[in-house]
Amino acid sequence: MSVTEVARHLKTARHVVIFTGAGASTESGIPTFRDALTGLWEHFDASRLATAEAFRADPSLCWGWYEWRRHKVIQAQPNAAHVAIAELARHVPRLTVVTQNVDNLHERAGSQAVIHLHGSLHSPRCIDCGVAHQAPLSIDVLPGAGARIEPPRCTMCEGLVRPGVVWFGETLPEGPWSDALAAAEACDLFVSIGTSGVVYPAAELPLRAHGRGATVVHINPDRVEVRNQEFFLEGKASDVMTALVNEAFGALLSPRS
Repeated sequence: MSVTEVARHLKTARHVVIFTGAGASTESGIPTFRDALTGLWEHFDASRLATAEAFRADPSLCWGWYEWRRHKVIQAQPNAAHVAIAELARHVPRLTVVTQNVDNLHERAGSQAVIHLHGSLHSPRCIDCGVAHQAPLSIDVLPGAGARIEPPRCTMCEGLVRPGVVWFGETLPEGPWSDALAAAEACDLFVSIGTSGVVYPAAELPLRAHGRGATVVHINPDRVEVRNQEFFLEGKASDVMTALVNEAFGALLSPRS
């Protein structure tokens, strides 16, 4: 399937869902969770830092790692895929952006009301009472290797403030998941970008859209198997999304935005 053919679907769509995974942010320099940790944190296992048990066992080490990740996001810039997705909102009647990523690059590119299935590095909350932590977090210094940084305390119950992400063994937040399901079932075009499509329950979204008759498009540098009424565009998110929006709507976006 060519960009031109998919662009034709984009031009006539009434409700488009954009569903992004880690591959949408790698071009901004943010590693995927499957990548081995490198540099300062190369001797640590990411999967063992991303659990409630790890946080309670060594909260300062866990908080230090997430502060390092948050700093990396702050230093990163939205790439051309994020820009093209934000631009798309100006051309279609309705656009819903759903992401598995915990960064804020969609918002910084201009997308509104992004549904974060796995939470956000920028929305910490109390591990005991769940109240959102409102005080600003320091962004002055990038933590070093194995840096132990004491987490803030909750202003309501004095519990430890944890990163606002979904850890291994936790369920997706009910509100965002319900909103994402509703969008997938109501759309007529579902575009999946940079996601493996094997991690459930998030991988259920394109299946729901397909089951309701929507056209489903997968954009990925690695081959994705497709069924009837599904399309696959091979390539980097920035290249393909820029080409699609330019082709469909005469935009003049650059894949190097």
